[in-house]
Amino acid sequence: MKLLVFAHTPPPHHGQSYMVQLMLDGFGGDCRDPAVRRRRTAQCGAEARSQIECYHVNVRLSKQLEEIGDIRVWKMLLLVWYCLEAIWCRFRYGVTNMYYVPAPGKKSALFRDWLVMALCRPFFKRVVLHWHASGLAKWLETAVQIRSRAITYRYLKQVDLSIVLSAYGRADALKLLPRRTVIVGNGIPDPCPNFRTEILPLRKSRAEARRMILAWQPMPAKLEQAAGADPHVLRVLFLGHCTRDKGLFDALQGVLLAESRLRDSGSPMRLSCTVAGQFIHAAEEQEFQKILAGEGRGLIDYAGFVTGQKKWDLLKHADLFCFPSHLESFGLVLVEAMAAGLPCIAARAGAMPEVMLPKSPGLVDVRSPDQIAEVIINMMTDTSFEQLRARFEDNYSVDRYVENVARALISMEEAEHHQSSPERGVVGPVAAG
Repeated sequence: MKLLVFAHTPPPHHGQSYMVQLMLDGFGGDCRDPAVRRRRTAQCGAEARSQIECYHVNVRLSKQLEEIGDIRVWKMLLLVWYCLEAIWCRFRYGVTNMYYVPAPGKKSALFRDWLVMALCRPFFKRVVLHWHASGLAKWLETAVQIRSRAITYRYLKQVDLSIVLSAYGRADALKLLPRRTVIVGNGIPDPCPNFRTEILPLRKSRAEARRMILAWQPMPAKLEQAAGADPHVLRVLFLGHCTRDKGLFDALQGVLLAESRLRDSGSPMRLSCTVAGQFIHAAEEQEFQKILAGEGRGLIDYAGFVTGQKKWDLLKHADLFCFPSHLESFGLVLVEAMAAGLPCIAARAGAMPEVMLPKSPGLVDVRSPDQIAEVIINMMTDTSFEQLRARFEDNYSVDRYVENVARALISMEEAEHHQSSPERGVVGPVAAG
């Protein structure tokens, strides 16, 4: 099966571009490169992924996160060029299937979708939409004119396959009447292969140390050594884009409230909070700096944008992950935290309740710093490290993600071969988180 992947890969780095990169790598790379085609031929296996040949058009319209969503004339011209490149690949390599990531509920992104579908869709036999963002269905009904809805239906309705990340995300796909819809949860490479030998013993030691500190019990020297530095300090981590919508300021207020309650109650425990990520809006960065210099002094630390080993070091040495985002189509950072066996606090928003452990004690309401403070205090001795790690291994590994996307793509062709008129709107989960 030949697949035209019309999507961008990092940079800029965010969940959608990262998952596209993982999918391309999992399918063997861009077959426009002759070396990739030769390697795939030599390594052909029995997995579904080995049946997918990708031809990638890297639709990079922004160099930085701040530029994403801007309407610029040069971006539209560049997009037309990418569309022509896709059409050229269609005839040069005989690619009949097009993979595309549709927009969230934003006008500029919707214009992009209209242009791409108007230019490219007539040339491809099948179209696949992979819904990494959410909110389009509600936005179309409440925030745009009927003409915009009509144009959207004209160009994006009744695609051959819609892939969604969760049950929550099905509404956006089903709004446009796809012929087939499947659920495929995201996955990542294992960031902590040494979890059981290195990270789990540290987590257990620190949890036991906190339990003894809260009970005012003397701590054995061996446990004190195993727990590392400052076992009386609960290390809270926020990791993600540093915006209000991602819950940054809810998390900060929750930490400040929890610290105040600990001091007022005479608790021997204290908090520290590390914020890691990139600011997108200057006003929010200024607001954060005021908190940092004021009531957050000595309590809150900013690590900047982190990747690679530095990122995993933060996850390893944290005691609690706090990401109360207001709306997430999936919440990939939660998966990263669970891979490190790190207890999580998240808002009951979007797909995050699906991604986390069932009946997780870390779920809070949206925009609820008071609940966050309460949960931080209640989860000081949480020991769900192994359950969190098991959930990652069972549901969110990169191999499972790539193979399930491949199976969804293969099922699209098989359904066409076996049914002359496929039932529309059928939801067939491939892998739900």
